[in-house]
Amino acid sequence: MSQTRTDVLIAGGGLVGLPLALALAQGGLNVTIAEPVSPETMTAERFDGRVSAIAFANMRMYEALGLRAVLEPNAQAIDEILISDAKLGRSASPLSLHFDHHEIGEKLGYILENRHIRTALIAAIAAEPRITYLSGLAVAGVDIGKSSAVALLSDGRSIEVNLVVGADGRNSSLRDAQNIAVVSWDYPQTGIVTTVEHEHPHNGVAYEHFLPSGPFAILPMTGNRSSLVWTERNAIAPAMMALDQDAFAGEIRKRFGAHLGEVNPVGPRWSYPLMLQLARAYVRPRFALIGDAAHTIHPIAGQGLNLGLKDVAALAETILDAARLGLDFGALDVLQRYERWRRFDSFTLAVATEGVNRLFSNDLAPVRLVRDIGLGVVDKIAPLRRFFMRHAGGDIGRLPRLLKGEAA
Repeated sequence: MSQTRTDVLIAGGGLVGLPLALALAQGGLNVTIAEPVSPETMTAERFDGRVSAIAFANMRMYEALGLRAVLEPNAQAIDEILISDAKLGRSASPLSLHFDHHEIGEKLGYILENRHIRTALIAAIAAEPRITYLSGLAVAGVDIGKSSAVALLSDGRSIEVNLVVGADGRNSSLRDAQNIAVVSWDYPQTGIVTTVEHEHPHNGVAYEHFLPSGPFAILPMTGNRSSLVWTERNAIAPAMMALDQDAFAGEIRKRFGAHLGEVNPVGPRWSYPLMLQLARAYVRPRFALIGDAAHTIHPIAGQGLNLGLKDVAALAETILDAARLGLDFGALDVLQRYERWRRFDSFTLAVATEGVNRLFSNDLAPVRLVRDIGLGVVDKIAPLRRFFMRHAGGDIGRLPRLLKGEAA
């Protein structure tokens, strides 16, 4: 059995594992990534039909990592967001919430197809000599020692490391192997994702319609296209997914409205079970969790990947600051700085999305009245409006350097 050595091993080469590797390598560390799925599969159009709403602070991080120029041709800026409450088949409540980027001097975010983000990241990784990318391999186990850890790969090789990072998704086997418990529950909802073409330009406006079954988000993409993130009850979602193209298009039009003219779904459709899951700890000696392995939240505010990218920025800064001081960045006391930085933010956002989903995913008249009034009140209070815009943009609190657009 052969054994090599590296500074950091990242289990999972996805949308959070790859930027972490890039940030650490640019900071001078040697990084190995183990990813079971091949790059060709991950960047194929049918692998993942989702898009991500990238907060403007995280777009600064992409710029600091040298990715923004590659991503921008496929990015659609969000200039406005309109949030409304409606019954299925009826017009929206006159009380709504409108965000305009001119109020804060920043775009409200950017819509990017996940496959384009992966393509840019994989190209950047390939050009970085401090990164070793092991495609088709998983981390089968980790043996934690006092001064280092030994990770066993799925092909029988082992790697001695200072730190192992679990970026292996919400069903993280490494998290379980470290005996990190989770708090979790399944939502009685399924996320349906597809892309539509529409007659009129969207003008960079994103829409979030709250329907009794859950939010129906219309996210502007490049061209006259939008991505739909349609939250539907579990009992109904399979029937919607089984509809032929004409019937499926008809269901979309009931929910979409007529503001963009004729609307037609194009390309595949996907469905995903929705759940909330929070790890009870983010770190162990020589081990840290990031992304969905640490937290999975409802997609109601489009903040799932943004939370993971905040993890990347905070963990990269924690590790590199310790390394520059000659400290052992795999030691528990160092890693706990990262945990304190990120765990409360993730918990509060998870609780907030859970509360908003429960508040809006029903058709009770008194509750509907209260939430509509709430939307209208926030819409009339400019400072509160601007706070919510900056919070959604990831620009609130103590920001890691990467989220300021600086090198980690």
